[in-house]
Amino acid sequence: MPESLHCIIEIPKGSRNKYEWDHELDAITLDRFLFSSMVYPTDYGFIPDTLSLDGDPLDVMVCVSEATFPGCLIRVKPIALFRMRDDKGQDDKVLCVPLSDPNWNTLEELDDISIQLRDEISYFFGRYKEPEGKVVKVDGWFPKEAALDEIEASRKRWQERQGG
Repeated sequence: MPESLHCIIEIPKGSRNKYEWDHELDAITLDRFLFSSMVYPTDYGFIPDTLSLDGDPLDVMVCVSEATFPGCLIRVKPIALFRMRDDKGQDDKVLCVPLSDPNWNTLEELDDISIQLRDEISYFFGRYKEPEGKVVKVDGWFPKEAALDEIEASRKRWQERQGG
């Protein structure tokens, strides 16, 4: 498994807009405006050609110095896995750092991320859907190896769905 991969950003860090990639339209669409005053703590998107257990591409959170933009393609390396469940089931998220950002690209594993940022991410994903009446269960943080395993499993699920 390569140590780096590409991801597509849907939602920039600091945004309350929930953008999603529409695979049928092949474009970014505005899904909704967050019901709470919380903002995304990292850039947020997905790994192409993957299928997570919730039926969507595998989610990524990318630690960035400056927010990017919806549709931005970033080469990243995975460093941890954040596991949660929502109304659609298991909803894993891979925490990544961009290879082109010297403020982040030296980080290699979960312990390299500050407790404050980990707590901020956990708090956000544990509560951001509450105003919509949806319940989220946070299972917590897992090491880089779990992230790599989930990426591989998600790629296999995607290939099986494609018929090969």
